Amino acid sequence: MEALVLFGKGLFIGLAIAAPIGPMGALCIQRTLARGFWAGVAGGLGTALADLTFATGAAVGFAVFNDLVERIAVPLGLIGGAFLMVLAWNGWPRGQGGEPSPAKIPEARGLWRTTFVTYGLTITNPPTILLFAAIFAGLGLAQTGSGLAIVALVAGVFLGSIGWWAFLSGLVAALHHRLPPAFALWTARVSSLTMAGFGLWAFASIF
Repeated sequence: MEALVLFGKGLFIGLAIAAPIGPMGALCIQRTLARGFWAGVAGGLGTALADLTFATGAAVGFAVFNDLVERIAVPLGLIGGAFLMVLAWNGWPRGQGGEPSPAKIPEARGLWRTTFVTYGLTITNPPTILLFAAIFAGLGLAQTGSGLAIVALVAGVFLGSIGWWAFLSGLVAALHHRLPPAFALWTARVSSLTMAGFGLWAFASIF
């Protein structure tokens, strides 16, 4: 029973963290418009795996997890901020007539690379790490008890996160052909500006 309750809490946490449209959401929408449903899901899988990593760290060793975050927050912030700025620059539409050019997106060579790149981008995002730490502390999940309970909790986080990304990618893919031609162009621009804004914010929060 405890494992089932923790699974439900994890499902809610994964969904709640993934759903707000931040840089990962904007990137997922852009990928789906440029390369289709599976490209969006591949990127979402990278984010969900990073969420799984965060959740496991917070559930297994909360005190060690918090201490590690404090020690590596600066280099992670620098890496994550630089990564966001590079994606923003490469993702800005420069194709003929201003149309988005998928070839300009670094992770456009394969779905597995998309997953890997998105995982790296999410795992170097200190605010997401701290958000997991705060949620686990606030909900009293720092000490989850048995191994089965921990597995149920982190599995719920992963499924909640990947469920959201699959839903978002499916929605965008289904509506793609009903949207005006300029929608993809403006989505690419807004996505790049969003990532650049978060990258600058990451630098500002460090310095």
